[in-house]
Amino acid sequence: MRVVEVTAYGGPEVLRMARRPEPEAGDVPGRVRVRLKAAGVNQADLRIRAGYYADAVGALTPPFVLGTDFAGRLLDPVPGMAEGTRVAGFIPWYEELTGEGTYAEVVRVAPEWLAPIPDDVEFTAAASVPLASATAQTGLDRLALPAGSTLLVTGASAVVGRLAVQLASAAGLRVVAVAHEGDESELKILGAEQAVPRGTPAEVLARVAEVAPERVDGVFDGALLGQGILPALKDDGVFVAIAPDRIPPAERGIRVEPVRATPDAARLKETLEKVAARELITRVADVMPLEAVAEAHRRAEAGHRPGRIVLLI
Repeated sequence: MRVVEVTAYGGPEVLRMARRPEPEAGDVPGRVRVRLKAAGVNQADLRIRAGYYADAVGALTPPFVLGTDFAGRLLDPVPGMAEGTRVAGFIPWYEELTGEGTYAEVVRVAPEWLAPIPDDVEFTAAASVPLASATAQTGLDRLALPAGSTLLVTGASAVVGRLAVQLASAAGLRVVAVAHEGDESELKILGAEQAVPRGTPAEVLARVAEVAPERVDGVFDGALLGQGILPALKDDGVFVAIAPDRIPPAERGIRVEPVRATPDAARLKETLEKVAARELITRVADVMPLEAVAEAHRRAEAGHRPGRIVLLI
C-alpha cells in the first residue's frame, strides 16, 4: 500500500511516498482495518515532522508515518458496524507511538475510536472533525468556566478554534474570537459575541482590550500564541494550551491546562450528527491528493487559508 513517510526531521521536503505491506485481518489483536478515503493534516503533524517533539516521542525515529484524523470504510466488522460502514476517527499518535499514522491507504485502529459517518457528511468533511472536535471539547472541559464567563479563542478561523467558538457559545459563554480578517461576521453568526482580526500578540492584546477592557476569564489558545496573550487574562483565570511546547508559565494565579485529546467514539458520533444537521460547522480549506502531501504541509505552515487541509487517498 502507499504511505507517506517522514524520512528525517525537517521541512516538507522530508516527506516521501513509499510502499509498505498492507495490514491483514487480525494481524494485531484487538485492531481492525479501515481503508481510508481522506486524512486530515493537523498542526501537530507539522510540528512532529519539524522535530519539535523529537524528545517527547522517545525511541521512535524516522522513517515513520504521520497522521491522526481519518475517514474511510471498515474492512473488518465490529459490533454495531458492518464491513463497508463509513467511519471516522483519530489515531492517538502520541499514546500509540507505533509510527503508523493516517497518511496511508489502510490503517489499523481500535474499534472504540470509530464513529459512523452520517450519509449527509462527505469523507473530506468527516476527516476534518475528529481530533479538532475532541481538542475543542476537551479544552472547554479543562477550562470549566461557568455560563456567562468571557472566553478568548485565538485561531478561531481554523477548525479547532471554530468548533471551540460554537461549543463555548452553546455552553453559555461570552466568546471573543481572534480570526482571519474577513471572518469576523461569520464567527459572530457561529456564536462569537465579539470578533477581532489576528496579528502580533501585542496587536491582538490591544484589540481585545477594546472589546473586553475588564479582561477575559479564560483563553483557548488555538493560534499557539502562548505567553504573549496572557496579559488579556484576568488574575486567577484559566489558560488552555493545545500544544505541549507552547505552555506558558503560570503567573498571577492563572491556571494553565495542557490539552491532549483522547478518542471518544460516542462524543464523535454526536458531533458528526451535528455536522450533518448543520448544528456545527467545520471548514475544509483544501483537498489535495496524498502525493501532494509536501505541498499540503507548505500551505498549512504558510496559513494558505483557514481550515483543515485534507488529503484524498
